[in-house]
Amino acid sequence: MSKAGYVHSLQSLGTLDGPGVRAVVFTEGCPLRCIYCHNPDTWECRKDDICSSEELAEKILRLYPYIKNGGVTFSGGEPCLQADFIYDAAKRLKERGLHIALDTCGAVYNDAVERLLTLTDLVLLDIKMTTEEDYERYIGGKLSDVIFFLGKLEKLGIATTVRHVVVGGINDTAEDMERLASLIGGYTCVREVELLPFKKLCSEKYRSLGIPFLLEDTPQMSESELSRLKSYFDEIRRKN
Repeated sequence: MSKAGYVHSLQSLGTLDGPGVRAVVFTEGCPLRCIYCHNPDTWECRKDDICSSEELAEKILRLYPYIKNGGVTFSGGEPCLQADFIYDAAKRLKERGLHIALDTCGAVYNDAVERLLTLTDLVLLDIKMTTEEDYERYIGGKLSDVIFFLGKLEKLGIATTVRHVVVGGINDTAEDMERLASLIGGYTCVREVELLPFKKLCSEKYRSLGIPFLLEDTPQMSESELSRLKSYFDEIRRKN
């Protein structure tokens, strides 16, 4: 039986959220309030955005000729809040041989999420900060929840890409890089780590929603500074 869920939008030909050319589904609803969030318009579920898992799968399969060598990425918002809905859609897509990726903050884990992971080929896991204090202050969540999620991915043997957005003055120090390397050390499921630069392309979204963007005056992370941090991070990982 088809499940109902909340979908904000569908990006047809994405290339940044998993291997190959992909359909990217942005679901609605998120338990966190990240200080740098790029998608504040996905925080809440809107009744006008309900669709069935069957309808969603059908829309995605229209793109099959373009994504058959890539796949589908479920993002958000937080897709794990709608794990049953995503599972039902993913099952229909998996039957056509499509690669399934899950872009998650790692804050939600339950039986429905574990079932969804049985269909998941790749997890893009956000580790947003490297201390519990910073998680509470800047994210509104718990680092321990994310590490618990990572432990489950390790146990299940699911390929994982860790993502970490770097914001100047908040998590851009050598100590942050050292803590991040320490947090993921020993997890063989982590195949790749992406350090992503803080950008302010979302500013207009905040203005249109009437939500204050607390990083409005924070400079964007430069590519040169990010490259320096990535080199330092990679050196630490090699030593470990």
